[in-house]
Order: sequence, then C-alpha cells, then structure tokens
Amino acid sequence: MVALTDIETSDGFVRGRRGRRVLRWRALPYAAPPVGEWRFRAPQPVRPWTGVRDATEFGFAAMQHRAGARIGPRQYQPTSEDSLTLNVTAPVTPASAPRPVLVFIHGGGYLMGTSALGLYSGARLALRGDAIVVSINYRLGAFGYVDFSEFGTPERPFESNLGLRDQVAALQWVRRNIAAFGGDPENVTVFGESAGAHAVLALFATPAAKGLFHRGIAQSPPADWAMTAEDARAFARRCLSALGGDPADAVRVLTESSANDIRKAVARVIGQVLHEHPGLFAASPVIDGDFLPQSPIDAFADGTAHRLPLIIGTCRDEGTLFARFADGLPTTPARLHTVFTHADGTAESRVTAAYPGYPKDKVAVRMGGDYVFWRPSVTVMETHSRYAPTYAYRYDFAPRALHLAKVGATHATDLIPVFGATDGPIGRAFTAAGGRRGLQAVTRQFQDNWLEFARTGAPLPSWPAYTEERRTTLIIDDPTRLEHDPDQAKRIAWQGIRASTLT
Repeated sequence: MVALTDIETSDGFVRGRRGRRVLRWRALPYAAPPVGEWRFRAPQPVRPWTGVRDATEFGFAAMQHRAGARIGPRQYQPTSEDSLTLNVTAPVTPASAPRPVLVFIHGGGYLMGTSALGLYSGARLALRGDAIVVSINYRLGAFGYVDFSEFGTPERPFESNLGLRDQVAALQWVRRNIAAFGGDPENVTVFGESAGAHAVLALFATPAAKGLFHRGIAQSPPADWAMTAEDARAFARRCLSALGGDPADAVRVLTESSANDIRKAVARVIGQVLHEHPGLFAASPVIDGDFLPQSPIDAFADGTAHRLPLIIGTCRDEGTLFARFADGLPTTPARLHTVFTHADGTAESRVTAAYPGYPKDKVAVRMGGDYVFWRPSVTVMETHSRYAPTYAYRYDFAPRALHLAKVGATHATDLIPVFGATDGPIGRAFTAAGGRRGLQAVTRQFQDNWLEFARTGAPLPSWPAYTEERRTTLIIDDPTRLEHDPDQAKRIAWQGIRASTLT
C-alpha cells in the first residue's frame, strides 16, 4: 500500500515526511541542475526518475556566502549551483476540495537566503488556512542576477534574468503538480518579503508568468529595483574583470571558473557599486526587452502588469535594521546626499523639509528606509489601483524588546506574525520584555487577511481597497486601525524621485 506521503509528480514518485499535523516534501526538483553546460542558462526540464525519490531532507541552498544560508544557531545549509528545488507543506487531514496554494519567495537582496529556514515551512499558515504552502529556492547573486548574455556565443550562449526565470519555472511546476498534493492550480497566491516581494512584483511584469498565479502579496518590496540593459552590461563587464577575464576569453572564464570564485568576484563588485551608489543593488532583474520587457514599476504605471489583486506594504522602521546590522543603504546624511545628486535640483531640500529633525541620525535612517522601500511601494499602490484591486498596509507593531534594541518595527519583523511564529524562539525573544498578547493579535490580523486573500482575492471586509482619492491604508498594530493617506507630506515630497542608475 502506498504511504500517505508518496505522491506521483510529472517527473516521478516522491516520498515526504508525515508529522503529527502536517505533511512535508522537501527539495523537490522543479528544473534540472544548472551546472556544466547549463550554467548561466535558462532552467531546463527535470530528467524523470524511476522508483520513489526521497523528499524528506533539504538539499542545497543557492550559491552565496555561508552566512546567508544560516538556518539555525551555528547551523548552515550547504550551498551549490544545484539548488533549483522547492518544498511543499500540507495539512495531514484530507481535504474536501482543492486547497488554496501560497507560494513563498524568500528575501535576501537577491544575494542570500534559503527556503530551508524553518520559519518558511508555513506549517502554521497551512493549518490555520487549510492551505498548501510552497517555498522555493532560486539562483542568487552571480548565478541568478548578473546578465552575462553579451559574452555568449552561438555554441555557448548565456541568458538573462535567470533568477526570475527560475521563479517562473517553479510556478510552472506548481501548475503541473500541485493538484497531486491537494492544492488548487487555479488558486495560487505568490507572496514574498524584501527581494522576494520585489520578485512578486517582477512576476506581475513578466509575460511568461501570465496564468501561473492569481494574486500577489509584496511585503516590503524595493519596488523600483531593475537594471537597464546598459547598466546590466556595465555591471557584467566589471564582474568579468573582477574574475580576471575580458570579453575575448569570457566563455572560458565563466564556464571554467569555480562557482565560489565567481561568487566572491561578483560580491566584491556589488559592494563597490553600493559604495558608489547607496541603495543601488546591481544584482537585480534586467530590463532585457524580452523576458522582462520593462521595469516592474513602469509596468504597473502603464497597466501592462498582470491585472491581478495585490496586497502591498512596508514596515514603519524599515531602515533601522540596515543601519544597525548591514551596510550599503542610504541611512546617513552623506549617503542620502549622494542619492539626491541623481534627482532634480530641488529634491533634497523638498524631501528633507518633510522630515523634521533631519539630519539627526534617527531621522536619516527613517528617510533612507522610506527611500528604498516605502517611496516606490506607494507608486505601485497608486498606479496598480487604477487597474486591479490593491490593498495597502503599514506594519507598526513593535514590542518593547525591539524598542529597547532601537530597531522598532523594522525590516522583516512582519515575517514572524505572517508565519505564526509567536511561540517559536524568535517570537519569544521579541516578546521577552512584554507584548505577547499584542503579537498574538497582530498574528491573527495578518493571517486572517492573508488567508482570506488567498482564498477569495480580497482580504477581510474591514480592509477597504486602496484608491488614489482616499489612499486607505491598514496600519497593523495593537490595535490595528485604518488611516487615509498616512504621511501625506512625505509622500508628496518623494513624488517623481526614482532609484539611481549605474551609468
């Protein structure tokens, strides 16, 4: 008799692990390993197998610095180019009807992260919503977001937007296979945080993704990230040079260099670009005129993005995480001044006037976070709302421990309530100084709205759609409330300012 965890996919049987309340399948391949002749190429079909493939353990994380693949205290997932896999979590109880499907795309600046992080399993979300939760890996950094295509030859081509192509391939796998796991391929919600949220917006702008998902949730997206073709070429040339190559021997260098040498060389160039252009992440999707015809933010503006329901929002204190623990975002007056040199002559005075107390450090950090995340997200809210239902939020909840740490409602803290990790180690740490009931209430708010949206395409009736006339925004806090056009003066001051470019 076939075990409950044995599922027949389009590529062969897979065997997952049965827990007390959920079933899990890990490291399911959605594309062939992009190694050897397939390095820097679009994802290729999986080679079918015979017998039953073990899917009880995670495989590899995408190539990245070891620290980015940390999955626990002193525990790191091995990395490899062979990482195009996904994970499925489903309730143990049989479903009376196909379940809604939520596909999560992890963040990490398109440079780091892994679907193996325990938080992303989605077990609590799946149980609360009677849903299927899928989490995916995709190529990062040098292998997913550097466009080496100009160095390809007819015999050895290279292709663009590999990380984005991977995400489309993962959604194609979901389309073909999720019914076997109890999911509804006609009811798929993509959701992501940070770079993963940007990936959601990029999928809205990707013609090849049409019909593969039905709504999206973007948590803290740096929404106007995108490299022009010219910028992408300049960036790729710098990366090739850092590898010790030149256009004449590019194919040899890019195919014969070790994966780790390529990763390290590209990481150095990314750091240089961030120093020169604060807030500009060069490892991001490329407007190649083909797979990604235009930048996501422009696709939303002119209505060519897929006209699907969208939830989009940011955290109140986005910038504090980066000011304390990372480098490269414009969270100091000097870096912000560099940002404004790429805008019109009145931009700096106009925006700084909207932030009383500037240039105090705390105010500069708030301004830098708003520049990278909130400013472009507002543009997506207002433009997409002209064409499809759009729901805006801001996450303000911060228990006392986060205020004591001087980070507040900072970047990525909304992942805890979304995934229901209130009782986990991070949730307990967040509420060590109080605020547990508040976190529980915020968790209910997030999950009830996210799951209703996944089921029906609209959140709870208490959350009205965003319009340019009222700009109604759900402020998720304890208590949660609605505000019309929050931070209006700042919103107006940022109008017309776009992310800087490389060239």
